[in-house]
Amino acid sequence: MSATQSPQAKAGHAGGHGHGKAGLAGLVVGAIGVVFGDIGTSPLYTIKEAFSGHYGLVADHDTVLGVLSLIFWALMIVVTLKYVTIIIRADNEGEGGIMALMALAQRTLQRGSWSAYAVGILGIFGASLFFGDSVITPAISVLSAIEGLEVTAPRLHNWIVPLAVLVLLALFATQRFGTAKVGRVFGPVTTVWFLSLSAIGIFNIGHNPEVLQAINPIWAFRFFLTHGSHSIFILGAVVLAVTGGEALYADMGHFGTRPIRYAWYFFVLPSLMLNYLGQGALVLEDPSAVRNPFYIGVPEWARYPMIALATAATVIASQAVITGTFSVARQAMQLGYLPRMAIKHTSYETIGQIYIPGINWLLMGAVLALVLTFRSSTALASAYGVTVSGTMLIDTLLLALVARATWLKARTWVVPLCVVFFIIDVSFLVANGVKFLDGAWVPVALAVLVFTLLRTWRRGRELLSAEIQKEGIRLDTFLPGLMLAPPVRVQGTAVFLTAQTGVVPHAMLHNLKHNKVLHERNVFLTVETLSVPYSHKRLRMDEIGDGFYRVIVRFGFMETPDVPAALMRSCDGGGIYFDPMDTTYFASRETVVASRRRGMPIWRDKLFALMHRNAAPATGFFRIPGNRLVELGSQVEI
Repeated sequence: MSATQSPQAKAGHAGGHGHGKAGLAGLVVGAIGVVFGDIGTSPLYTIKEAFSGHYGLVADHDTVLGVLSLIFWALMIVVTLKYVTIIIRADNEGEGGIMALMALAQRTLQRGSWSAYAVGILGIFGASLFFGDSVITPAISVLSAIEGLEVTAPRLHNWIVPLAVLVLLALFATQRFGTAKVGRVFGPVTTVWFLSLSAIGIFNIGHNPEVLQAINPIWAFRFFLTHGSHSIFILGAVVLAVTGGEALYADMGHFGTRPIRYAWYFFVLPSLMLNYLGQGALVLEDPSAVRNPFYIGVPEWARYPMIALATAATVIASQAVITGTFSVARQAMQLGYLPRMAIKHTSYETIGQIYIPGINWLLMGAVLALVLTFRSSTALASAYGVTVSGTMLIDTLLLALVARATWLKARTWVVPLCVVFFIIDVSFLVANGVKFLDGAWVPVALAVLVFTLLRTWRRGRELLSAEIQKEGIRLDTFLPGLMLAPPVRVQGTAVFLTAQTGVVPHAMLHNLKHNKVLHERNVFLTVETLSVPYSHKRLRMDEIGDGFYRVIVRFGFMETPDVPAALMRSCDGGGIYFDPMDTTYFASRETVVASRRRGMPIWRDKLFALMHRNAAPATGFFRIPGNRLVELGSQVEI
């Protein structure tokens, strides 16, 4: 039997395709607030970093127009063409993001093949790079906004870092309350931010309209010809203008493709380019303005309000990155790459709004450490870009695979474009790679650490499952023997949680050994996580006989597993009735012991054992009530 589609799935699809109560205009405003926060704060530091001492550029006429031309065409090719026009078409049932794209790519390959394994490694490393980027974005965004004080009141220079720390502490401390209420002002505040970017840009362009020539790509080619091989390194600053472009795809499921495209084409992109061109016009008029062209270009009377607005915009951008990290972490848990953690839901209406305390505090510690170590957005810019470039490169590779296998008509032009995207992404990666010793190693090291944790947990779970399977008793031979001399039967339903469908659960063996009773109805329950965002066939139930049932409950990787609710809904389809007050859940909690067996190095065995000890119980993750639960322990060597 199969249960009907869950409310979570329906809600997810409604939100993903923009078919909810909100009209298109409301979704566009919402997308402006959530999707474009990161890329929208890039004008705070991009031009300033391009002319910092790190690159040795002189702010003369041709160089300024060349840098502006590179920024314009990076936005057009990488963001507009690659992400907004093409990659956003690769939706996994309405959901986007690198893990959704990985699942799509793996679906085109033979399951269990080497190529499917390689795609999995690629996707997980991309997700790890996303975690590295999530640490830098809040730090550099908030610092760059508050650094406007140096322009308006240089004597406040020593207060910049303490103020940034206070803002970030407040941001992370309020995560537990959720973004439902605060999120309502995200769209309007960010809309005002982009309108301000446009107004300031137009104001400054009016002083030197010649800067509009930068739209001509000839200036970008002249820049490369003039500066020779050294010119590729400036891409390390140009990439700052496109950071956040990958978020367009990741947030597709919240708003749908049309609102994101409309917001980008007709509002966000023009606002960004007007501001970049305005900063360029200011630098052409006064080369000394390169020290902070964004704030110097703001009229003096408006600088303090602009600092406040910029701080609000960077907080919103940071909020989007933090909630995105929560979402990716939950997907990783569902797909078996992260140990289960406590997840709190912050909204009764929106399933996607979650709070993961462990991730929040780890992220806060890493962000504050970066702020206190680097102490300026210029220093942090040297650490920025490698992880973003790596993520964009992996997106290109996975997109080429999906387009070649499934886009029968579009692949004739998408795959050749992927070659162009690949060259650009590699150029960005090389340009940022030279900053490795200047700080770029920090997010890379963090990404490698996260990747090690993800792969160790995945591999450790496989070894643990294989060990339980090897030492277990086959269900099809155990039950007939048990019923030859059955123990005392008691009323009620016993649900035994097991990951191995053909093996007798340890919890059942311990229950029979210690309590010497058997319930009237006994259910062997396995929870499966699918490679699609939402499950359409929630539950499958097979009767074994003699009051025994085998049940498989399926959840998509974007859903919150709720086993009792899934079992209750099975009653509507003609299955057995699960009375919440007459149902007892039995689970085994294994204690993992590291050994020198073949499988993983001993240090990874110990790491997995440590992660396993600190993982949240499966019962809590599956929302099983504690007053209906019996846990029985066992020890397993891997």
